Amino acid sequence: MNGRGLACKFCMTILLASIGCAHIPAVLIFYLVLQFINMFLGIPANIMVLWLIHKNKRNDSTSDIFIVHLAVLDTFFCLVPPLELANIVYLTTSSTWYVLSFFYGVKDSSPLFLSCICLDRYMAVCHPITFTKLKDKRHRSVCVGVVWFITLVYAAAKCVGNIPKFEKVFTVMILAAFAFMLFCNISILWALRQSAPGRDERHPVKKKAFKMVVIILVIIVFNYFPLVALFPFQEYFSPVVFRCYIQYIAFGFMDISSSIQPVLYLSREKLPKVPLCCSKNTECADDPVFTVNQ
Repeated sequence: MNGRGLACKFCMTILLASIGCAHIPAVLIFYLVLQFINMFLGIPANIMVLWLIHKNKRNDSTSDIFIVHLAVLDTFFCLVPPLELANIVYLTTSSTWYVLSFFYGVKDSSPLFLSCICLDRYMAVCHPITFTKLKDKRHRSVCVGVVWFITLVYAAAKCVGNIPKFEKVFTVMILAAFAFMLFCNISILWALRQSAPGRDERHPVKKKAFKMVVIILVIIVFNYFPLVALFPFQEYFSPVVFRCYIQYIAFGFMDISSSIQPVLYLSREKLPKVPLCCSKNTECADDPVFTVNQ
């Protein structure tokens, strides 16, 4: 059998194995493509993020502790595609599905770490005095521990699979996290737009910070808006449409955040020439969001 014949047989196996959704090859392929983008792009990108933060730990920003744990979580989730594909193609036992459910549960909780990052930046920009008093990392470590506890409990509960209306927990969590992140980022943008007395509105640091937060806000909306817009109205869709269309598309956009988030961080950190433009007696701004004077 030639290569094209093997590829056709492989695709047909995937489609037939997708229970009840064999009539939507485009949606299934779209979802699998995003998952493998996560594996091939997300894993090295997240590892690079971890390496950069470790390398620059003396000059790390206050939100780096949340970024580190988010990168660990995303790296963990990026290992899913081979197992997921094997489960679809070879129709393995239900034990494989339990493992996948745990992975999915871990990823479902990733907005909690994003919310912590947004909160940290919100406090730095909008409440700088309080932020200065809480600049030590002790309370941030507590927040990380609480988020991981919630994540593992949620993932374990998702593995059980027979909890009545458990999907409502995810819907409430994603809606609350999305609304909170929107509030924090819009508040930051509003604060950055306000010019301090006697200062130029187009100050380079302020302008750069404003653009960075806009990008973050766009990414949040791109990755999580499909879930927020569609999941609360699950009852209005037929079970087949929701299972075969809505879930694949919405979770596909959410899952690709495991690649987009580290790439966004690396694009911000891709500034090795910054120290060269600073004088020996001048410190360069590490995180533009935290350098706004109000």
